[in-house]
Amino acid sequence: MRFGVIADDFTGGSDIASFFVKGGLSTVLYTEVPDSGAAPDAEVCVIALKTRTQNRNGAVSDSLEAIRWLKEQGAKQFYIKYCSTFDSTPEGNIGPICDAVMEELNVPYTILCPALPVNGRTVRNGCLFVNGVPLHESPMKNHPLTPMLDCDLARLMDPQSSFPSVKIPADASEEEVNEQLVKLEREHSHFYLIPDYEKEEDAEKLVEVFGGLRLLTGGSGLAYPLAKMYEEHGEAGRFGPSHSHAILLAGSCSEATRNQIKEFEQSGGRTYFMDPLKLLSGEESVERIWDMISQHSGESILIYSSETPEKVRDIQQQGKEEVAERLEKAMAELAERAVQASFHRIIVAGGETSGAVGKRLGYKGYHIGDSISPGVPVMIPIEDRRIRVVFKSGNFGKSDFFLQALSLT
Repeated sequence: MRFGVIADDFTGGSDIASFFVKGGLSTVLYTEVPDSGAAPDAEVCVIALKTRTQNRNGAVSDSLEAIRWLKEQGAKQFYIKYCSTFDSTPEGNIGPICDAVMEELNVPYTILCPALPVNGRTVRNGCLFVNGVPLHESPMKNHPLTPMLDCDLARLMDPQSSFPSVKIPADASEEEVNEQLVKLEREHSHFYLIPDYEKEEDAEKLVEVFGGLRLLTGGSGLAYPLAKMYEEHGEAGRFGPSHSHAILLAGSCSEATRNQIKEFEQSGGRTYFMDPLKLLSGEESVERIWDMISQHSGESILIYSSETPEKVRDIQQQGKEEVAERLEKAMAELAERAVQASFHRIIVAGGETSGAVGKRLGYKGYHIGDSISPGVPVMIPIEDRRIRVVFKSGNFGKSDFFLQALSLT
């Protein structure tokens, strides 16, 4: 195994896995740390955790368990994958996890590299931008779980980490970087470097300089050039499409997902709005929704609970955790019923929703197939190769994403 990866949620895991496959490396994705036994014969093994919004102690403990398992399987390099919009408040888990893994692997430093230019995430002067807009001015400022109120990665990291974060200017020469490294290693036992990454071409330079580090952290922007360094000319990602009908489930309230729902509706696709308040009151139920789906047997259908940030805040007055739990549970149960009813295509939008659906379906591992859009692959359960699963981060994909997903799965 060349790379052992831990991701902070399921869509983050499938995101980075897709770029390793695109680069030519066979890749498997696990939904949890396997109990025992050797990993499948793959160059990359990704373990998707649920550490983005988990309590801090649990997040660190689960991350270390996964890293230790990957070490036992012979991983040569390690990668901590977090969201390309950082998604981590001052009380967040990125710092504690990265600190603990650095100490576990006994490495003096690593990089913080959330950038993914192909999806509009770039870093300039140590600050994170989304489609050219500073992170704290982008729609991420309204995220219901992790509102981002700053774009400076060092300032975002400082309250979370015990170690300093140092920006590396884009125009710094290799000699200047090496001189700074020598100085930092004299002064600190551990530290982070924040390199600029604005264009796709920057990735090759970063991999040239930092690709040999035992530990890397960031979004999935470095996965493709890293894979190209070790590419094996095999059949990574080659799985044919299914011809089954599909169920599409959207729990994300991101602007991107809301636009995707709108385009799907405008194209004539069948949709149904799962009203969170009616679900809480008992007026709506999974049984009632499934009866409606059954009446249209053989058709693909999109079930969504997505709302604007303003409406989400109003709904959360009923109890933030209870609303989220009810919605995730309902989406997961619908997915399970769909598979039992021979829906062989399950397409899900939203990190938390994807995690709940993945857990309910119970598949322990996936082969990673071709991508529908950057960072969103088709996945084939190791236990059942008839099934095609797509888990999408809420912010990913163009407005025609659901239509593309149906055509490519």
